Amino acid sequence: MDKDKRQKTKDKRQKTKDKRQKTKDKRQKTKDKVQNIKDESMNIDLANRLFEFTIKCLYYISNLPTTPEYRIIRYQLAKSATSTGANYEESQAGSSKADFNNKVRISLREMRESNYWLRIIKALNEKNEDLELDWLINESHELKNILGSIVQKTRTK
Repeated sequence: MDKDKRQKTKDKRQKTKDKRQKTKDKRQKTKDKVQNIKDESMNIDLANRLFEFTIKCLYYISNLPTTPEYRIIRYQLAKSATSTGANYEESQAGSSKADFNNKVRISLREMRESNYWLRIIKALNEKNEDLELDWLINESHELKNILGSIVQKTRTK
């Protein structure tokens, strides 16, 4: 009779242990779902920021002077600003983690180039108070940091 009692106690403990594990698994699944939603939201937000940055750059450069120097800057800035968003969009359909990382790395390089051209425009700008240009420079700096962080966190080891 003692054996039956021990077995029942053992079975009861195992059931309790199983229930706890199920609860723990449910909590983890919920946490994973929430994290996936956050990740998707961040990707959408970043894609929108890159898109908005590109559009604002294109509008801004359309108002630059038509001198030969500015013509080169307009061309280079248009290429780098549009390439950043395009490569990030392409990264979202990457076939592997390495492909994703490579596309984001290209986006980062292009954003660095955009920031460079914007700073050149700022240095050449006769009027010091250009809020639109200041916004573009600041946004390119922030986007550089975000893309750099993604590259660091997803680097293949």
